[in-house]
Amino acid sequence: MNIQWDSEDYKKSFSFVHKYGKDLTELITLPKGSFICDLGCGGGQLTSELKNMGYDVIGIDASENMLETAKRSYPDIDFRFGDALDFKLGRKADGIFSNAVFHWISAENQNAMIKNIAENLRHGGQLVCEFGGKGCAETVHSALEKIFNEKGLVYTRDFFFPTIGEYALLLERHGLRVVYASLFDRPTPQEKGISGWIKMFDKKPFENLSPDITEEIIACAEKTLSPVLMRSGTACIDYVRIRIKAVRL
Repeated sequence: MNIQWDSEDYKKSFSFVHKYGKDLTELITLPKGSFICDLGCGGGQLTSELKNMGYDVIGIDASENMLETAKRSYPDIDFRFGDALDFKLGRKADGIFSNAVFHWISAENQNAMIKNIAENLRHGGQLVCEFGGKGCAETVHSALEKIFNEKGLVYTRDFFFPTIGEYALLLERHGLRVVYASLFDRPTPQEKGISGWIKMFDKKPFENLSPDITEEIIACAEKTLSPVLMRSGTACIDYVRIRIKAVRL
């Protein structure tokens, strides 16, 4: 993903990520004591939730900043650095859980990631995940793409937002049988508004732009999108989520 996260701001102002993911844990149907990996654990909030449910947990993340926050917040949990494409657990997991991670992995790398997940799961083990689905934040991305084009710039889209059908095929290719899948709209309020969301979650298109141009584009996006995305005085990004539970054959 190659993103430098501000882990403290993420924890403070974007806590909706793990709060919305809490009920995702209910899809796990494994006995207490089962070994579960929280892949892309971030600040460790959901890893701690899994531990409190009675599971033997480990948190894996590719962000050192996030891991520092997780280790500081939950010193009794094993957190390790690892990439979704090549992490190794040392023993087969009974379950792999992942919230708001898979859409950060490029389309070209999805097969490698799923293959690696399958290799780290025991036969009969469960994959439970949620991530951005087809159309996620499309209102924002379309507006930014238009603003970039008007300035003679190219807006890069590095997210992977699939349909259920597209993702089920990928999972089945690697011996994971889909037993539950849902694609749903979830307009998500933003404490820091539209500009704050863009600065936290959509960094890639701005990497080679000057600070002045970046601020100009974001201000333009805020002005364009506010009439569309504001609800009762709060900006709500048009999230679309996909939830999947699959079993390793």
